[in-house]
Amino acid sequence: MKKLISILLAVATVFCLSACGKTENSKITIVLDWTPNTNHTGIFVAEANGYFEQAGLDVEIVQSAEGSAETLVATGKAQFGVSFQDTIAPAFVGEDAIPVTAVAAVIQHSTSGIISRKGEGMDTPKGLEGKKYATWDLDVEKETIRDVMKADGGDFDLVELIPSTVTDEVSALKSGSVDAIWIFYGWAGVACQTAGLATDYFEFADINPVFDYYTPIIIGNNGWLKENPEDAKGFVEALSKGYTYAAENPKAAADILMEAAPELKSNSALVYASQEYLAGEYIADASKWGEFDPERWAAFYSWLNEKELLEEKIDPDFGYTNDYLPQ
Repeated sequence: MKKLISILLAVATVFCLSACGKTENSKITIVLDWTPNTNHTGIFVAEANGYFEQAGLDVEIVQSAEGSAETLVATGKAQFGVSFQDTIAPAFVGEDAIPVTAVAAVIQHSTSGIISRKGEGMDTPKGLEGKKYATWDLDVEKETIRDVMKADGGDFDLVELIPSTVTDEVSALKSGSVDAIWIFYGWAGVACQTAGLATDYFEFADINPVFDYYTPIIIGNNGWLKENPEDAKGFVEALSKGYTYAAENPKAAADILMEAAPELKSNSALVYASQEYLAGEYIADASKWGEFDPERWAAFYSWLNEKELLEEKIDPDFGYTNDYLPQ
């Protein structure tokens, strides 16, 4: 009888410990690159549909000031964040290189390019000569435009650079304050469509494939990733489920996004249209959501080295991994 009681107590203890372990979900913070938009839909879907909870994770989604997501992840104040392969490259080199790694691609192909009012000759890069372009005055930005203009027989030095204050591409183009704007088509391009503004547009990657880099991306803190590999895999798998759901159910996913960010409801037509557009971009021609093509990643960093746009040379294969994606 004593042995039986001891066995029963031991079994009860195991079940208790197991149950207690399941109620204490691992806490994770992911910081957005800016205000919520359709690039982030899969994150909010993962939360709303319980994918994080199913992975044993308690996830907090927070907004950041522009450009601070990388800093928050690097310092460990957030475990994950939304960033971009091009803008994070300078932070990967030098004495103050940040300890983060890209663990998933939000969309498979870059949708960035130049938009302008239709019929004003800016449907190709050479047409930017003599026109007003809204610039952020970034070296990589200007060298990208110089590259595609040269390929089209144009001269970047003939472009009139206007310091960018653009927050609404539709209004900026309609007002004539600028002629051309660098956009990500999945949001700003679709916004022009839904507003009924006729535009011309060319995509950088169509002119030079080196610009088909990854933007946006999910980054993780290196120390945390090393110490918590299973939680990291669970988190990325939950994201994969969220973005796959968004790809297959764009309207329902848009509803989830607007429920999480009610301020978007005032422009629901844009959210629905953008979600429909991105549904075909989240996975596109990849074998699964989040996957990085090593050759495409390296091609862009090799271009940065060739143009000497960084403080020092960067290893073209540095800064990303597919190891946390579902197998």
